Amino acid sequence: MGRSVFQAVIIGVVTLCASAAQAKVEVQAGQHKTLGRILVAKVSEDIAPGDYEALLKGIKANPGTFARKIVMLDSIGGSVEEAMRIGRLLRETRFDSLVPSTGVCQGSCVYLLAAGQRKTVRGYVGIHRPYYAGSDSVHSASRHGVNRASQVAYFKDMQVPLALLEAINRTEPQRMRVLSPSELAHFRLQ
Repeated sequence: MGRSVFQAVIIGVVTLCASAAQAKVEVQAGQHKTLGRILVAKVSEDIAPGDYEALLKGIKANPGTFARKIVMLDSIGGSVEEAMRIGRLLRETRFDSLVPSTGVCQGSCVYLLAAGQRKTVRGYVGIHRPYYAGSDSVHSASRHGVNRASQVAYFKDMQVPLALLEAINRTEPQRMRVLSPSELAHFRLQ
């Protein structure tokens, strides 16, 4: 699928799903035939307040040691503040992040991808400046609990170049910039 066609599809999906209430967060332990015991979390749909608690609850419900912890991402984004909370939890609990070939990770989902100890992208990753109700200005962002300093601190903690934040902020909220494999490597998202 061509990049411009994919971008149009992504924008259409964002428009149709803009009213989604909350991400679907699932956590399940399993046995991998070569790795051993693994813990898989899946975050899909729209990231919203309450998703951090759902992930934490799922992690606590599966105690013990695991050969690997993997978060599978297939999300259209959502709340940047909640994505940063989730991302910090993923980093603290040492999850790897994966965008499967059938998945997309766009908007605030990129904050979850950045949190992975190891990052694997087989699907598409798209970025844009967050949209805030009433305005897409810096002042509106601060009212929503997100400011540049907290985003800078987050990307530094995740050891991701601040150039990613600059690229995010240069892309209008109603547009989507799909990252190429070389951009993913440059931003240390793969």
